[in-house]
Amino acid sequence: MGNLSGKVALVTGARRGIGRGIALELAREGADVAINDIENAAQAEAVATEIRALGQRSLVVMADVTQPDQVNAMIEQVVQGLGSLDILVNNAGVESIIPLLDITSEEWDRVTQINLKGEFLCAQAAARQMIAAGKGGAIINLGSVQAGMVLPGRTHYAPSKRAVEALSANLAVELAPYHIRVNCINPGLIDTDMTEWVMKNAAILPIVLDKIALKRAGLPSEIGHVVAFLASDKASYVTGQSLYVDGGFQIM
Repeated sequence: MGNLSGKVALVTGARRGIGRGIALELAREGADVAINDIENAAQAEAVATEIRALGQRSLVVMADVTQPDQVNAMIEQVVQGLGSLDILVNNAGVESIIPLLDITSEEWDRVTQINLKGEFLCAQAAARQMIAAGKGGAIINLGSVQAGMVLPGRTHYAPSKRAVEALSANLAVELAPYHIRVNCINPGLIDTDMTEWVMKNAAILPIVLDKIALKRAGLPSEIGHVVAFLASDKASYVTGQSLYVDGGFQIM
């Protein structure tokens, strides 16, 4: 029996990378897991197949997290398909590296809509469902180590992630009366296809690792372990927190 046995989770942006790692770890802890993404349904279904192989139920819900109608339909589909919604993991996000003077209004809107508005919409819709069910729940929002540090070319990206910390704190206060806990995780350098440009660059990688206290990149499963803890009853007195899971990147 895992710490999440009997729970139903929804992980957005879960077809690959950190989202996939989180989804698999929640399943290992006993949760049934709905997989969301906006593209490549076959890849999302492959993750669902992995979850079923672990003995848990899973379904795929394709939806754009920036569109309220699609978000509401997604929540409804999860509840109809898996019976409830106890855990929301807001993982869907995008990053681009662009010098300040080259950032277009369109790119600013794209990044902030997905990284911030998307988390708000999903949290709001999930909270409504959790309140109606009357069982409480857990919402874990994914930010970034860049919420607490400055890196070149992220003048549009970093504010969207720092705002996730404020979003999480405010959600935690408003949802506490309903026994819904809300926390934020800020991952550092995690070895995924999105960071391949760093991980396979012999010139850049040593410089980045030197700025990380543990001198290595993290794994998606290591983010998943922390998400699973925050989603479980073992974290029943933890809410409104922002936790840096970055190997000591932010403190260096």
